[in-house]
Amino acid sequence: MISNLELVIRLLLSTLVGVSIGFERERNNRPAGLRTHTLVSLGATLITLISIYGFDEGDPTRLAAQIVSGIGFIGAGTILRTGNHIRGLTTAASLWVSAGIGIAIGTGSYLPAIITAVIVLITLVSLSNLEDKVALKSYNKIVIEAIDRPGLLGDIGNLFGSFYITIKDISIYENEENNEEKENYLISIYLSIKIPNNLNTSKIIQEIYQIENITNVIYEDENINRFEI
Repeated sequence: MISNLELVIRLLLSTLVGVSIGFERERNNRPAGLRTHTLVSLGATLITLISIYGFDEGDPTRLAAQIVSGIGFIGAGTILRTGNHIRGLTTAASLWVSAGIGIAIGTGSYLPAIITAVIVLITLVSLSNLEDKVALKSYNKIVIEAIDRPGLLGDIGNLFGSFYITIKDISIYENEENNEEKENYLISIYLSIKIPNNLNTSKIIQEIYQIENITNVIYEDENINRFEI
């Protein structure tokens, strides 16, 4: 048996690791965040401790193996599919590795557990930014200038969806000429989009102009050529 102090240290360290990973997921509004990762890591550590020190006989690795397989059910619940887009795979993976870290801490393998936790945090924070930059390079930019009205963004989204155009990012800015005395409130909508190869760009832009209150469309293709129609 190990001392009570050692038990407490392992449980607290596991909680700290779960909080660290969960905080990053929570900050990015992911399905499983702070509490989920903390409980997964802590629970994995507790079960591992019980499997090693709670029974006089039996194979402790069997219970740890059940943790690894069981965490798959929680991870599957964080994966969402919308059309051709799948979200939540990274969160499911972070839950799985959190369970692995919890098992490592439960067995007293502090060094590999801490190193893994650091690598996980670096992967989630740093590689996420790099991943976004790489992904955005394959997307084209389009700026839509319009008079704001209810349902404008919905109409644009429906049009893009009908042509199977993927929207990666969207930002909306107010026109500097706007003031309270003017009835027409001008906005500029910046979008990063991916257009299917067999789709005529000019046709898309012409269709955008058919939407009510659209005043100007500026498109930037992958060769950084800007043009208006």
